[in-house]
Amino acid sequence: MIALRLFKTRKPLIATWNEDPAPGPGEVRLRVRCCGVCRTDLHLVDGDLASHRPGVIPGHQVVGVIDALGDGVTDRVVGERVGVPWLGGACGTCPYCQVGRENLCDNPTFTGWTRDGGFADTMIARAAFCVSLPAGLPDQLAAPLLCAGLIGFRTWRLACREGEVRRLGLYGFGAAAHLLAQLAVREGQMVHAFTKPGDAAAQALALEVGCVWAGGSDVAPETPLDAAIIFAPDGALAPTALAAVKKGGTVVCGGIHMSDIPSFPHALLWDERRLLSVANLTRADAAEYFPLAIAAGVRPHVRPYPLREANDALDDLRRGAFTGAAVLIV
Repeated sequence: MIALRLFKTRKPLIATWNEDPAPGPGEVRLRVRCCGVCRTDLHLVDGDLASHRPGVIPGHQVVGVIDALGDGVTDRVVGERVGVPWLGGACGTCPYCQVGRENLCDNPTFTGWTRDGGFADTMIARAAFCVSLPAGLPDQLAAPLLCAGLIGFRTWRLACREGEVRRLGLYGFGAAAHLLAQLAVREGQMVHAFTKPGDAAAQALALEVGCVWAGGSDVAPETPLDAAIIFAPDGALAPTALAAVKKGGTVVCGGIHMSDIPSFPHALLWDERRLLSVANLTRADAAEYFPLAIAAGVRPHVRPYPLREANDALDDLRRGAFTGAAVLIV
C-alpha cells in the first residue's frame, strides 16, 4: 500500500510503501477511491490536536470499495462501496453509548487520528462503522459529506432544537458551511454567510448556493438572527455571534478545535441565549443525513488533488486558496 503519514507535526506528510494490511475480526479492508481533506486533518498536522502515535495516516472522509472481510463480518460484502467517517469506533458499553450518544463515547477511536485513515490507497476500518452510500452519488461528491456534511448537519439540528429558525447565520464559509447552507435553504431558512472580511470568493460561493446575504464577520446583521453556527476555528467569533442572535437564540460551535474564547460581558449571554458545542457524530446521523442531502440536491464544490499532492492540498486549505472542499483522488 501507498500512504501519506504524519511522523512529526508542522512537517509535511511522508509517503511510505508497505504490504497491504489484513483486516482483523470485525474489520474490512478498502481500496480507497478518494478521501476528503478536512480542517481537522490540518489541525492534526499543525499540532492543534495532539498526535496519538507517530506515523498515523490522516483522512476521515473516505470512499472506498471493500476487497477483504475480517472474521465475523456478515453485514458487508466484497465489492461494496462504503464511506468511512470520523468516528471510527465506539465501545458500546459506556453510559453514553448505552443511551445512543456514541459521539460522546468514553473509549472512542477516530479515523485518521487514533487509527489510520484514508490518505492512502488501502485502509482498514471497522465494518460496523462504515457508512452505506447512495448508489447515484459520485465518489468525489460523497467524500465531503462524510464529515463536512455530517458535522454541519448535527450542528444545524442542535441550533434548531429550541424553536423555529428562520434566520440562520453561518460564521466561516468553508466545506461544512457551503454544504449546510444548501440544505438549510432547501428547508426554507434565510441563511446569512459571515466570512473572513474581504473574502470575496467565499462570499460569492455563499450567494451562489442560495444565501440571502454574504459579507464579513465584522458586519452585524440588520435584524437579529434566530441562531448562528460557528465553523471557523476562531474563538473570538463566539461573542460576535452571541451579539448577533435574538433573545433566546442559540450559538453552536461546530469544530473539533477552536482558539480560546475571549471574555465577554454577561449581557451577551443574558436573555436566555445559549452557547453550545458539538462533538463528533453518530452512525444515526449518517443514516438520517444522506437521504435528506440527496433529496435537497446538496452538492459540494470540489477541488480535486492527486493523492501524492496531499501536502499541497493541506497548504492550500491553510491559506484559504480555494472555496468548497478539497478531495484527494487515489
